[in-house]
Parts: sequence; structure tokens; C-alpha cells
Amino acid sequence: MQDPTSIEPAGIEPAGIARDRRPNVLLITADQWRGDCLSSVGHACVKTPNVDALAQEGTLFRRHYAGAAPCSPARATLYTGLYQMNHRVCRNGSPLDARFDNLALAARRAGYDPTLFGYTDTAPDPRGMDAGDPHLTTYEGVLPGFTVRQLLPEHERQWLSWLRSRGHTDAVSRDIHIPLGARAGEISNAAPAYSRDETQTAFLVGEFIRWMGEQDGPWFAHVSFLRPHPPFSVPEPFNRMFGPDDGPAFNRATNAQAEAASHPYLAYAMPRTGKGNFIHGATGPLSGWNGDDFAAIRAIYYGMISEVDAQLGRIWQALKDAGAWENSLIVFTSDHAEMAGDHWTLGKGGFFDGSYHVPLVIRDPASGAAGGIVEEFTSAADIFPTLCEKLGAEAKNGLDGRSLMPFVNGRSEPRWRDAAFWEFDFRDIAAGEAERHFGLRSNQCNLAVIRDAQFKYVHFTALPPLLFNLRDDPMELDNVAADPAYAAIRLEYAEKLLSLRARHLDQTLAYTELTEKGPVTRRPWPL
Repeated sequence: MQDPTSIEPAGIEPAGIARDRRPNVLLITADQWRGDCLSSVGHACVKTPNVDALAQEGTLFRRHYAGAAPCSPARATLYTGLYQMNHRVCRNGSPLDARFDNLALAARRAGYDPTLFGYTDTAPDPRGMDAGDPHLTTYEGVLPGFTVRQLLPEHERQWLSWLRSRGHTDAVSRDIHIPLGARAGEISNAAPAYSRDETQTAFLVGEFIRWMGEQDGPWFAHVSFLRPHPPFSVPEPFNRMFGPDDGPAFNRATNAQAEAASHPYLAYAMPRTGKGNFIHGATGPLSGWNGDDFAAIRAIYYGMISEVDAQLGRIWQALKDAGAWENSLIVFTSDHAEMAGDHWTLGKGGFFDGSYHVPLVIRDPASGAAGGIVEEFTSAADIFPTLCEKLGAEAKNGLDGRSLMPFVNGRSEPRWRDAAFWEFDFRDIAAGEAERHFGLRSNQCNLAVIRDAQFKYVHFTALPPLLFNLRDDPMELDNVAADPAYAAIRLEYAEKLLSLRARHLDQTLAYTELTEKGPVTRRPWPL
């Protein structure tokens, strides 16, 4: 750790790792993977032998949380090391300000050509772009700094083209996800027309392995899988691996009506979540599904996790076959999680843990530690500073996250954070629906969460707060914010949240001062 009192000239970067000693870097994200859905953390039924194998050689972070939801805000935190309060990507489609550094740009400064397989869901900064530029018509842009080897956004056209080349003449739209024999919109665990070797995951893995075989020096790759993101459909044998009765009890109220009545935000959001976001071709709100429907969908979701895990094993073997395993830093995580029927809903957003608790495994072959399990609270914002430390790169602006390398190297960090923090913004810039419903301004449609081992406090800018005693109420069903017995605790956690936000205001130049000797920077203790 750096001496917090050291003073050094501003702008001087540490020397990077010598080019002949640089590791390969493989950053893998699996979209919408819950943090409890690993056999290595004791899930009731899901088996993830390949993630488990990675954890046995690396470090498993049990309390790792996304910084925001949905995809674009979550990935902005992961890629920039900034909380949403600073990067300001509020929704899918919110531009990422061009002034912010990110892990791809830092990797490029460290001598890599960071290469993308999949997508980053990065809406470009429209300032300085022509108003007619087609990149301004979608949020599924590419993070600055990446070279794209194989793009695969949510429309999946590249994968559909690949399927047609393999003889699937009917692969002309996402209707290919409809299970054979099922109607569009029907919940079914029947297999689709494509096989386990023809999934989107298998397609990206094949492209990565082919590219890896072309490299003659250290490389940096980001493999960004769409699955287990919906639509919920998966081929044999994964479609029948789990049944509706498998898995833990759902975290939810007696019924959806009681859940929605527990807070004004839920009463607004739950009826507006559509079935079509999860089962291809479905129509109407989630309220049309019952408990059996959610159980059937969750079983398919578990199978989709197993499908991705199987393809991870294919990557591990390819790295070993190529002689690259012992020189490859691997980071496996997700952008955000999935409610999977908890609280009578699906998808991500809001404030429940089910949307934000995600897996993280880091395997560094240069570390002497293996099989470590970290119980401290870690954040998606920690990924960028971790890679910066490993690659000897310096971020170009202040960061909210901290490097996880001490944990990866088997050390403890006594000054580490004692709580998770995340944010969710439910403004609706295009239609203004949330603003009209609540009678709020757009900048009032947001919430922030601070969550430690005992309590979880949810602060809404203009709606009632929530407080959960997680030791007595791990399912987050009993909001005690208005209970006089908890008034002091509510105040304490509100103050903790306020202090956290104050500490993490943009610090890019705050530690630099112009003196008679020129600019100097005092390095702080990491926050």
C-alpha cells in the first residue's frame, strides 16, 4: 500500500510491467448471473464445476455486488471503476461521458490491444458526434479502447448468420429461441432448434479460441456472454437438468399483491415489468404468471447457468492446450444479477439483493495463494483498479473502487469497506412515465443502498426509505424504517450513506495542488 503522506509530481505514472513479463488478461462477464448460483458457495442445486475449478486456483469473492442496474449503468461501473453518482450512466441509453478513463484504455496504455468478444452496452458521448451518426441510435455501442473481433449485441444477428451457415435456414430472427413444439410466449423447457454446440455462448467461445491461436504475444481479451440473460430457453441437456421444485425457497411475500403493497416503488414497477422481456413472444405483465410459472422459469435459468459453465470449461482447456494457462490472469464476474422469481418478479433493478449480488472469481497464476475465499464486501467498481495495479497502469481520473490484488495475493486489508453500496435510477427520459406517476422531477427518481452484514438501508430521493434487519429478516420482507424502535439505526445508516457519498465525490484533482515548485499530488489512503 502506498504511503498516504508521500508527495510526488502530478502526472507521473508508474512504470508498466516489462513487455516480456506481461500476463495475458481474460475478463469474462456472464450477463445476469446471480451471486448465489455457484456450487462453490453452497447453492441447493446448481452445479458450476468450471467456475469452481477456477476458484480452487484463485480467489472467490462471496460478497461481491454490482454498482447499478440495468446493463449500461452496471457495466459503466465495472469498466470505469466509478459509482453511478460519478459516471452518471443512469439508464440503458445514457451516454458514457468521454472524459472518463476505463479498463480498455488503460490496457492499451499498458501495451495491449484489448479485444472484445460480445458487447459492452456503452452508449457513446454524443457531443462532438454528428447528429446523424447511426451510433447515436442505440445504447449497444462499444467501450472506447476496445478492438472488436466479434460483436454480438442483443439482436444476435451475427450468431444467427453463423447458425444459417451451419444449416439452420430458419435462423432468421430471435424466434429461434422458441422451444420446439411450444407456442411463442409459452413457458417451456423443451429444447430450441439449436444444439449445445450452437448456442451464442459456444459461438463466442469458438471465436475467442480461434483468435487466441493467432496471438504471438501477451493479449487482453474481454469475452462478454449474453447468457444467462433471457429469453429463458436452453438446449439439451441443460433444459431438463433442473425441475420447478429444485432450488431454495423463494424470497417473497405471500403473494404479488402483498409484495407490491409494501412500497410505492414496487407498486409502480411490478405491473410495468413485461413477460416479453423473459419469454420470447410473451405479452402482458408479469402479474399474469403464478408461483408455478416462476418456478418453471427459474429451472430454465439454472440450466442456462450450467450451459455457460460448460463453455467456460472449454476455455480453460483451450488455454491449457495453448500453453497459456500459467500466464493468464482470469477475471470471471457478471454485470448484475437476476431476481429469478424472488419478490414475485424477474430481471434486475430496484433495491433487492437478488438484482445486485453477483459472482466474482479472480485467478492470478503469479499469486502464491489459491483457493482463497473473501468475505469482505467488494464492488464492481473494484475491477478497473485491480487491473490497473496488475498491469502497472495509472488511471487518468479519480476512482471509487479499490484494487483487489491484496486479497488475490492472500493478504487481508484491515481498512477495507464494511458495506456494499449500489444505486438504481428509475427516471424515464424518453417517456417520462415514472416522473408523471410519482409527480417527481427526473433527478428525484433514484435510490441508493448501503448494506452491511446486519442492516440494509434504502434511501429514495423523494419516496419513503426502507430498512431491513437482515439477521432477523434475510428475505427482505419486513421494512422497519417506520418502527420507532429502529429510529436510531435508521439515522445511523442514513448518516453512513451520506458520508459514503461525500467521500466519493469526484476526486480527480482534489489531491493535487499547484505550488511554487509546480503541481504536487498527495496520495490518499484508498477509499
